[in-house]
Amino acid sequence: MDEMEYTIINFIRSIGIEVIVAPIDTACVLPGIQISKGRLVVDPERLLYPGDLLHEAGHLAVAPSEIRKQMNGVLDPKQDFELAGELMAIPWSYAAALHIGIDPAVVFHPDGYKGGAASILENFVQSRFIGLPALQWIGLTYDGKRAKELGTAPFPKMIKWLRD
Repeated sequence: MDEMEYTIINFIRSIGIEVIVAPIDTACVLPGIQISKGRLVVDPERLLYPGDLLHEAGHLAVAPSEIRKQMNGVLDPKQDFELAGELMAIPWSYAAALHIGIDPAVVFHPDGYKGGAASILENFVQSRFIGLPALQWIGLTYDGKRAKELGTAPFPKMIKWLRD
């Protein structure tokens, strides 16, 4: 593993999500990453994009703990939709990248987000934060107005990293 991978994995572990480094023999949605019982399993030999670790960690981080512990393999699209998981994992991973000091383009790489990564990143750069209301609703961060009322820093600063 390279230094960036270590930085990302150490951050994910520091917020309370278990990361296991081990070979993965099955097909993965994102190469080299698998969700197993609320943990991330990473196969460094198959990992193509280290930033994908932050995105997958975002899915785990925004899920309620009772659901997070049961998350395995490919996320159930219906459940993920009901939880607004994708919508929250995107800004969560952007904030995480900035927090640990890596370029968000590592998360929003050209092969990610079905070709829409550059557009998503441009929106964030322009302070158009898709998914921010959902992150605020579950208590992870504040938008500019609420942060000003509370005298704290707004998104992309986070209040906490795990939903519960």
